[in-house]
Amino acid sequence: MENINILIIEDEALIAEDIRDMVQKLGYSVSGILANGDKALDYLGFHYPDVVLCDIMIKGTKDGIQIAEWLRKNRKIPFIFLTSLSDRHTLDRAKTTLPYGYIVKPFDEKDLVTSIEVALYKFSQEVESMKITRDKLNLLCDGPLTEREYEIMTEVLNGLNNEQIGKKIFLSNNTIKYHIKNLMTKFHAANRGEILQKIINKWMTSN
Repeated sequence: MENINILIIEDEALIAEDIRDMVQKLGYSVSGILANGDKALDYLGFHYPDVVLCDIMIKGTKDGIQIAEWLRKNRKIPFIFLTSLSDRHTLDRAKTTLPYGYIVKPFDEKDLVTSIEVALYKFSQEVESMKITRDKLNLLCDGPLTEREYEIMTEVLNGLNNEQIGKKIFLSNNTIKYHIKNLMTKFHAANRGEILQKIINKWMTSN
């Protein structure tokens, strides 16, 4: 998938569908909806969404906070808690995972887009601190990046979705998709989230 992909972990079907509709309306893609903590961990073991929206109380042996703990140890993916819980015990557990956002239900589209945009921006600042140069990117992919590919990859690292990238550099959405597909091929990645993970894993471990 070429756009920013968001994984929804929510065991109430109607709420999950509402979140999906809001996410898609905001211009993002939904990589999946999972209602079980164990299945969510299985999924995250092989897939690389750009953002995870995670309920805390979900079905399975693992709750949302345990999923977040796994993400902190095994992936560098921004995650946002969506929950009806705001008690001190839950907050104390949740904050130890250093979430990128915490939304208390019920919430609206404005709450959701604000949290997603802030999470992506915070994540982009963390990536920027790694000082990922064009030369560093070329070390990870097949063949050097073209000027246009590097320009688009820079905006991907900045956390922009396809529409935002197109508006910023004055290209159509289809053209952005075309270039990101080429980037996925060069980086041997299934989506842009996997490209980011490869870059982050390389330069986090080498710094």
